[in-house]
Amino acid sequence: MTTAAAASGTRPAWGEMLPFALALLAGLICLGLLFHAEAVAAVGVWIDSTAYSHCFLVLPIALWLAWDRREAARGLRPQPTALPALAIVPFGLAWFAAERLGLMEGRQLAVLGMAEALLVGLLGWRLARAQAPALIYLIFLVPVGSFLVPSLQRFTAGFIDVGLEFFGIPHVVDSFTIEIPEGMFYVAEACAGLRFLIAAVAFGVLYGFVTYRGLGRRLGFLAASIVVPIIANGLRALGIVLAGHLIGDAEAATADHIIYGWGFFSVVIVLLALAGLPFREDARPVPPAPGAPPSGPAPGIGAMLWVVGVAALLAAAGPATVLALGRAGTAPDLGLPGFAATADCLGVGDPPGADQHFSCHGLSLVASLRVLPPHAPPAVLRAARSAASGERDAADSITSTLMVGGQAWRLVEIQEPPRLTASAAWIDGAPDPGGLMGRVRLAWDSIAGGGSPPVLVAVALHPDPLVHSEQRDAAQALLRGFIAAQTPLLEAIARATAR
Repeated sequence: MTTAAAASGTRPAWGEMLPFALALLAGLICLGLLFHAEAVAAVGVWIDSTAYSHCFLVLPIALWLAWDRREAARGLRPQPTALPALAIVPFGLAWFAAERLGLMEGRQLAVLGMAEALLVGLLGWRLARAQAPALIYLIFLVPVGSFLVPSLQRFTAGFIDVGLEFFGIPHVVDSFTIEIPEGMFYVAEACAGLRFLIAAVAFGVLYGFVTYRGLGRRLGFLAASIVVPIIANGLRALGIVLAGHLIGDAEAATADHIIYGWGFFSVVIVLLALAGLPFREDARPVPPAPGAPPSGPAPGIGAMLWVVGVAALLAAAGPATVLALGRAGTAPDLGLPGFAATADCLGVGDPPGADQHFSCHGLSLVASLRVLPPHAPPAVLRAARSAASGERDAADSITSTLMVGGQAWRLVEIQEPPRLTASAAWIDGAPDPGGLMGRVRLAWDSIAGGGSPPVLVAVALHPDPLVHSEQRDAAQALLRGFIAAQTPLLEAIARATAR
């Protein structure tokens, strides 16, 4: 009866899907146990960040896409094969590299790739191809894209600059701060447009799968879903500044601008969807999967669990390697001197080695020194730097570079409460070059061993609110002068961390 039903093109019975469901559940449990940190971190971002709150809808949408493709899967039943599980090997290598480099988004993408490989292995090539839209849409479960925020902020600030120049409105642009006679505007992370962009891309992919059949039209609409929200967000931000100019009050113009922004974004999405309707192809029936339907017996739970076992064994290699490398160890005592007071910044009697407090013309300055374990991966240094600057708990921050004596210090500005932090790290006796190169050096030391303990120096100034560019320049000059006076300490760090 089963063979006849399959040959006639009907859907497989629910009883035939039970082994697939049980095996998939077992596989997801294995991946969840191995990579629970990635899953917890992803859900935490969904909850905490409005830019990724739509991720809660991704799984229901993927299930709906699978249901929408039921005609393409008619007559096909799962045909498990362990070959797709071999794709877990490169995904596992990618996970290990991301774990050593401290890239949580990379780890999450690699884990999703492993889960997709498991799904394809359980479904078989033909059924997976028939359900490709649902499988592809699962990519939006990963909250990736935060690295785009600085670029989006720069674009938005530049867009406002060009717009104000066009309308002949006098203004000054300093990084992400725009000052007009009626007041000051700040392009915060929340105003950069990331939440609009991520949601628009997720909508664009869904719209493309539902409305179009050709790859060209799908990619075209996806491109429009990327470009249009970026430009629209620039127009929205420019409109807020123009409104402040017209009503004569910058603060009044920015009231409830986030709520108005979502309304504006909704209109943009509706217009984008209407613009794509003339090219729709959804009236064409979905073709069935190519090839004759399988006529053999339905696969049993044993074949399914074999695929799960191979996938779990391959996926466990990365975490097992990390466990074998062991912990980073304890931080040694390098016997470093403390920070020196200057003419502008007087000490308040803290002992060397602890966070030292200074009073700089009535402003509070805190200088800290952190010696990390010799085999610490980049994530440890990143966490220490984030904690020292306060950006970990801040709603918004600006990151730039402060040059002191030819050395680049990472400068982080927080608006509320006002805080300006300059930090630099030393790895193997040399200043951390930052970026990917610094991460690679630390990652290699954590694997190969033999590295010296990294040292982080952070100097945090708590100034008055930085309303004007002159106040920001004065605060940076105060930081630069204090750091320049710490040459003996910085030279001692270089000697102590040299191999």
